[in-house]
Amino acid sequence: MSPPTTRWRPLLVGDTAARAWAAIDSIAGQLRALPSGHPRDASLANGHAGQALFFSLLDTRRPGQGHAAHAAALLDAATTAVAETPMEPSLYEGFTGVAWALEHLGPRGEDVSVDLDAALLELLGQSPWSGAYDLVEGLVGLGVYALERLARPSGAPLLERVVERLGELARPLGPGLTWWTSPEWMRPGLRAHHPEGWFNLGVAHGVPGVVGVLGAACAHGVAVASARPLLEGAVRWLLAQEEPGDAGGFPSWMEPGGGRGPVARTAWCYGDPGVAAVLLSVARALDVPEWEARALTIARRAAARVPERTRVADAGLCHGAAGLGHLLHRVAHTTGDEALAGAARAWFERALELRRPVNEDGPGLLTGVTGTGLALLAAVGGEEPGWDKVLLASLPGPPA
Repeated sequence: MSPPTTRWRPLLVGDTAARAWAAIDSIAGQLRALPSGHPRDASLANGHAGQALFFSLLDTRRPGQGHAAHAAALLDAATTAVAETPMEPSLYEGFTGVAWALEHLGPRGEDVSVDLDAALLELLGQSPWSGAYDLVEGLVGLGVYALERLARPSGAPLLERVVERLGELARPLGPGLTWWTSPEWMRPGLRAHHPEGWFNLGVAHGVPGVVGVLGAACAHGVAVASARPLLEGAVRWLLAQEEPGDAGGFPSWMEPGGGRGPVARTAWCYGDPGVAAVLLSVARALDVPEWEARALTIARRAAARVPERTRVADAGLCHGAAGLGHLLHRVAHTTGDEALAGAARAWFERALELRRPVNEDGPGLLTGVTGTGLALLAAVGGEEPGWDKVLLASLPGPPA
């Protein structure tokens, strides 16, 4: 296995880097030109909190151009919206994501989220848990927030409760443990086709997200006695669902009766790249060579797919070319695999071709220009990005 790199290095150089910078500057200009109050959304996924991540990082690369002030204004707008508008507690669409951005970007001074954490502790004290368990809407997302708060007194208790609730929801199945998605949490169209629910295999809404947050809890020494058996059971179950061979991969879902979906698209939200990135980050954090080797094999299979088989049709982070480029860049950085780095460059080239303006792609983090801009900044920058902790593509470092 190739040795890991020790320092984040720019992936894109020369003419490709120049084109990437032109795209980044264009994205920044388009976002700053949005009418005041548009989008009327504070969230991490689609609104001010996600855009603040982009402008804050851009300021470190393009200082003195007002980007830091714009990021601060976006965070202020998001915070005001949380205070004035009813929001769900989810990481991507709700107030927890705004609080995550505040913690991630803010100085280590006055803690403005004490009351929010008290409310979340009370919420997470509800047993049995009746809501979603996933990253985007549920428990795993609350765990990602707790991880960002580990330097605060409330961080570890929040994470402990997330582990407790995940433990209560775990279902023994086959060689390990899995988590069931109730049809109540599905969109109406999916619910009609899956009236008994399913076991989801995507990072965004399924078991790989559980693997990521449990792995992070173990890496930080939080609730290890509970989290480690859950983690090992989850990894066993997840890897057992893989369709073998070069044409194989992970399906999007499996039904309680055993039926399963086709091999998923090549993306973060569902499919090989997201599974590989999460599994690799956990394997490195906990020093499990077997998981690392499996993650690398999965990533190489994803990188080898011809574009026509990936179902990549846009530039976005969630299931687009920039997201695929970023995940392959992550794995290449961690492992030192130059072939994966080459594949990542090719996908960033494709992202530059597929990129569309904000009035077409939208301003969002997952599917819009903000996420594309963040991935491009990571590809041209010399500092390891921290924002992709919300994708579970990297684990947080030890608390300060």
